[in-house]
Order: sequence, then structure tokens, then C-alpha cells
Amino acid sequence: MLWTPACSNVARSIQKLLPRELPPALIQRPGNLYEVLSRTVDGGVGRRVHQIRWGEKQIEGSYWIVTRSKFKCEGKHGKAWGHLYWKDKLVSPREQRIAGSLKYTWDEGPSVAKKV
Repeated sequence: MLWTPACSNVARSIQKLLPRELPPALIQRPGNLYEVLSRTVDGGVGRRVHQIRWGEKQIEGSYWIVTRSKFKCEGKHGKAWGHLYWKDKLVSPREQRIAGSLKYTWDEGPSVAKKV
């Protein structure tokens, strides 16, 4: 599909229909693991997620690849399983339950060291 003035009019019309402040489900921001995963269509399966604190501790290339998830309470609680990669190396070939899901702040993608 080519981008035409008609397409830009449609995009503007859709933006006018959305509230100025988007609902939490449409905002991509860090949160507990279940909030981050529940924003995706497939429940986060196949996605990389990491704890924000790993980047603050200068740990790079560490993440979980989510293999399955179950949500409760509108995506604020639940259970998630996956494979942990620590510094780009698979820790265990067995699927594990992801710990610290509610305790820490999570985001999508691998961890990146924060500059001091």
C-alpha cells in the first residue's frame, strides 16, 4: 500500500478518536512482568524480557525468552515460564518459571548497561 494523502487523513482521524492520555494497555513502559507481557497479543510468547535492575548493575545481554504465560487480574498477576540467557549464554535447556515477576520492574528486549 502506498502512502497517500488519503492515508494521512485516516491516520489523523484515528488519532483524534484516541484520548489524549492513552490507556495503560497501549503505553509501552516498564512494569511488573505480567503487565509487560499482557500488552502483547500472544501473551509475550517468544519475546525477550529483562529486569531493569540488570542494566543498572552493568549486566549486558541478559534476558528471559518467554515460552508460556497465564494471566490473572486483568494482566497484573499470573505465571510465566521461559529460558534464561545470562550474558548471552543459555543457563539451562529446561523451561523454568520466571522468578521476581512482581518484585522487580521489567521491560522488553535484552538488558543494556546504563551509562554512569
